Amino acid sequence: MNEKRVVVAAFGIGVAAIIGYLISRFIAAFTIAVFLYYSSRGFYHKLSRVQLLNRFGMPRQLRALTTISLLVVPFVLLISYTIVLLVFEVRNFVQTYPVIESVPDSVAWFEGVNELPALTFNGLISAYQAGQLEPFIQFGVDHASFATSLVSGLLLNLFIIAVVTYYLLIEGSTFRAWLLRFDDDDLAREFFEAADDELEAVLFGNLLNVIVISLIGAIVFMGYNAVAPSAVEVPYPVLSGALTGIASLIPVIGMKIVYVPLTLFAAVPVVLDGQYPLLAYLVGFLLLAVVVVDTIPDIVLRPYLSGDRTHVGLLMLAYIFGPVVLGFYGLFFAPMVLVIALTFADTALPRLLGADPR
Repeated sequence: MNEKRVVVAAFGIGVAAIIGYLISRFIAAFTIAVFLYYSSRGFYHKLSRVQLLNRFGMPRQLRALTTISLLVVPFVLLISYTIVLLVFEVRNFVQTYPVIESVPDSVAWFEGVNELPALTFNGLISAYQAGQLEPFIQFGVDHASFATSLVSGLLLNLFIIAVVTYYLLIEGSTFRAWLLRFDDDDLAREFFEAADDELEAVLFGNLLNVIVISLIGAIVFMGYNAVAPSAVEVPYPVLSGALTGIASLIPVIGMKIVYVPLTLFAAVPVVLDGQYPLLAYLVGFLLLAVVVVDTIPDIVLRPYLSGDRTHVGLLMLAYIFGPVVLGFYGLFFAPMVLVIALTFADTALPRLLGADPR
């Protein structure tokens, strides 16, 4: 009997090792999927309590698809819209100011490019017939393998994120029940329930923080444009506010990665045109962004969106050191590890060491 147990245990360890290796190869996608699961689980459960939807018998699969669509699709559209706007703005800037003429000769693929074509179907056809797209086509051919690898890797990771998030939403309770089968004295139940609640509080708090910062940023940027001269207006204030909210997830730099480039982008035409007095408006905009958008919400909101058990200072350190040590996905992975570790130390460890339960 013991030999059979050893064989079964060895087989289980081997399978677990293989699964762990496969997950480690896509750890960033799985981490983001867990973050999206905890960020959207509350909305998923609320859909089941909407009377109008229950009247039509909305199944859990459809609720999961609806949740993912409302969460992922707007994000993808926002990023795509941002890229399109960036291309248009770069094109307008290059045509207004002779930047291409000052490009070093070492950048070979810029040779022969006098102006950017109009971003329309007819404009691109005309540019292709005139040979204006040949430098861009050659650049794309020379870097085709890298671009293909980058795009395919991105699509694969997006697919993994969508699939894992979907099945966590519809099968999360089943997986939790399976884990609790091995609980003899309610120790595992206490730990899993506490960790589950704290993860949802912390990670959903991040999502709420993004939404609130986005609204504040959009309102502040639109208010600034209402009083500033047109020459120093912030481009696309609503979009800029939304990107500021997303950037709030990035530690240390955070929202500065949006409003500082915005200020510089608006200042370049003013400096090139010699309208130096207008820079005072941009200095005021920068101060407004630092105080109203960045500092005040971080001081006021962060303590309320950080969970009940997790110390705010430790959580801030996790946000800082996670990306430094692990890369981008460490922004989500490190807080999860911190929450699980602190919950274990607070619930399970004292009972394992024989301490009296509180």
